[in-house]
Amino acid sequence: MKSDLTQEILELVRMTSTDLPAPVEKRLRAALEREEPGSAARSAMETIIKNVEMTRKNSTPICQDTGTPIFFVQYPSTYDAGALTEQIRAAVALATQKTYLRPNAVDSLSGKNTGNNLGDEYFPTIHLTQVEGDTLTVDLILKGGGCENVGAQYSLPDNRVKAGRDLEGVRKVVLDAVHRAQGEGCAPGFLGVAIGGDRGTSYAASKEVLLEDVDGANPDEALQELEKRITREANELGIGPMGFGGKATVLGTKIKSTYRLPASYFVSVSYMCWAYRRRKMTLTGDTVSYE
Repeated sequence: MKSDLTQEILELVRMTSTDLPAPVEKRLRAALEREEPGSAARSAMETIIKNVEMTRKNSTPICQDTGTPIFFVQYPSTYDAGALTEQIRAAVALATQKTYLRPNAVDSLSGKNTGNNLGDEYFPTIHLTQVEGDTLTVDLILKGGGCENVGAQYSLPDNRVKAGRDLEGVRKVVLDAVHRAQGEGCAPGFLGVAIGGDRGTSYAASKEVLLEDVDGANPDEALQELEKRITREANELGIGPMGFGGKATVLGTKIKSTYRLPASYFVSVSYMCWAYRRRKMTLTGDTVSYE
């Protein structure tokens, strides 16, 4: 078992920032082909694809906004959670030094940037879960500020959009969030949706569900159908890439249901821009793999 994983986590950050996952790129290329030749939407998609190719080749950030680093760590009891946290923070600082990340950690009161992406215990965000077995997994999402700004949370029932406490109500508020964004947050993007929880856990779950396989099927058939319907109907809104109009507004939707109090029914929407930057590192023994 490796005792110091700083360099391995640094490589995870580099890959996440500079090399878009193949399933995401595949959906972007498919979306490009659906847009009309000569349209602003197609031009935007062509620029996006060119950017994906260039950043992979040059190992440079996909977007100038390298986002909030959000780590989801599942670690065996043989690992020291405190040491893992410090190694993650060290890797983030190194990644900033090597320009895989832009300095983004700004003190909300003073406005001062730390210069190394290290703030308090909330920046970078690190979720730690102890698991059985001997395999360590580290999932990383780089969540850009633009797409974070158009995230939304609803408390059902919501009379404004006539949404009740059911899956139809969930559909209405998620589509309302997409409509209100109007392409801001760099469409076409992906939706992470959480039903239930309290305000905090609901938002956390809406981001965690973005770790799911882009092409994977939801084990709950009702949610699977709702995911497909939301994606289809969002694309019928005509918002299109970067809000220029067109057919590609949402490239995929992932929904997770959690428990809640009887008095509350939250629906949280985490929007992910076209630069859907997420990668996973797995370590068993001394063998490290990335995907």
